[in-house]
Amino acid sequence: HTPMYFFLSNLSLVDFCYSTAVTPKVMSGFLVGDKVISYNACAAQMFFFAAFATVENFLLASMSYDRYAAVCKPLHYTTTMTPGVCARFAIGSYVYSFLNASVHTRDTFSLSFCMSNLVHHFFCDVPAVMALSCSDRHISEQILIFVASFNIFSALLVILISYLFIFVTILKMHSSLGYQKALSTCASHLTAVSIFYGTAIFMYSQPSSSHSMDTDKIASVFYTMVIPMLNPLVYSLRN
Repeated sequence: HTPMYFFLSNLSLVDFCYSTAVTPKVMSGFLVGDKVISYNACAAQMFFFAAFATVENFLLASMSYDRYAAVCKPLHYTTTMTPGVCARFAIGSYVYSFLNASVHTRDTFSLSFCMSNLVHHFFCDVPAVMALSCSDRHISEQILIFVASFNIFSALLVILISYLFIFVTILKMHSSLGYQKALSTCASHLTAVSIFYGTAIFMYSQPSSSHSMDTDKIASVFYTMVIPMLNPLVYSLRN
């Protein structure tokens, strides 16, 4: 019932949900050869993946603030990270992320599709589906890049500021035990953040003309399948 494990339980739920939106269909494609997805199922897959991946983005930022409060203000930790504050962080992440996913999904499927129906990806990701449109998608692509960049870099800014304060506090510690405890507290979160944001920035913060879908697919494997699998392992190292 501590804040760290409250956020970890939500992170586990989110990992489960957004990998479930993608992986079963991919596995059926590999094992059975069923590589067909309906129009509505494609929209649903896009919505749930975008929603839960964005929730993870903001949960990682919330967890960095939790680590900041634990390391930099340990005496005020119980009054700073109350159950109400943790719940507001989590609820805010879910509400914003589902609204964000609704905008992207509506914007993508409001385009006209009169060309190929072959999605050059292993799931219905926004850039891959947009590429099939015969409409002018310049504005839609710019909206995607702007919103995705805002989501990634706003959360990343919170994480960087939190860790800046954490490292300053660690450098001021005179006890080697306190130093090691602070580092172990943050190591798991830093590992998860590095993997998640490395692939997310690579994928969404550049115009579609500057990279290939084949490169996108390789990066996508990491955050759709590898990261949800690694997160439980990364956080269990603490135990």
